[in-house]
This record gives sequence, C-alpha cells and structure tokens, in this order.
Amino acid sequence: MALIPESEIRQVTGLSKEQEALIRAFLQGAVYSWVKNRKGEQFAARDLVGGDNFEWNGTPLIVLYEKHIALRKDNEDAIEAAAKDLGWLLKSVLHDDKRRFEAGRSGLTAGYKWVGNEP
Repeated sequence: MALIPESEIRQVTGLSKEQEALIRAFLQGAVYSWVKNRKGEQFAARDLVGGDNFEWNGTPLIVLYEKHIALRKDNEDAIEAAAKDLGWLLKSVLHDDKRRFEAGRSGLTAGYKWVGNEP
C-alpha cells in the first residue's frame, strides 16, 4: 500500500474499463508532474485538475461530468459529483503507485504528499 495511513478506497461506478484506465493514466501523469516540479508540497485533486485546469473537455476526465449529466443532475450537482468521483480515483491511483504518499487534509478535501523512502 502506498498511502499512509491506510484508508478506504471506493470503486467509482458507471465507467467502462477503458474510460477508467485512461483517467487513471491521466491522473498518474499529473501526480508525476507535481512530484517532480513541486517536491515536498502537498496536493489535492483540485491542484492537479482544478483551478486553472478546470476545463476537462478534451481530456479523459470529461466522462465523469458527462456520467452525472446523463443521470439528469443539473450542472452544479454534476460538477460536484464528478469531483467526488475524481477524488476517489486519485486516491486509488496513489494507493496503487509504487511510491509512498502521506494522506492528510488540504482545506476541506483530501490532500497528499509524496514521502519518498520507497522500499
């Protein structure tokens, strides 16, 4: 397990295996970039794909939003639900990573920090 301390990992439903694989690869790339360029800094999902990177069109992440729109959620609720799905997928990516990450809080959301010292 790459997350310290161990915690619950939830499955995100409503995605094909291919869609989930593309999202996981996209997130892992974002994590690798963060760790390389911002060593020692904590990050949350919003740091990787929110803020200036909030536009998900043209990325594998857009299917998360589209899934909730198809469930007849309004725009605001679909954005919130897609962000929650993304958070669970990010946690799963970090859990499966060969590196070790310390879980904590980043404001009101989960935050993570690469701690190194991999076995």
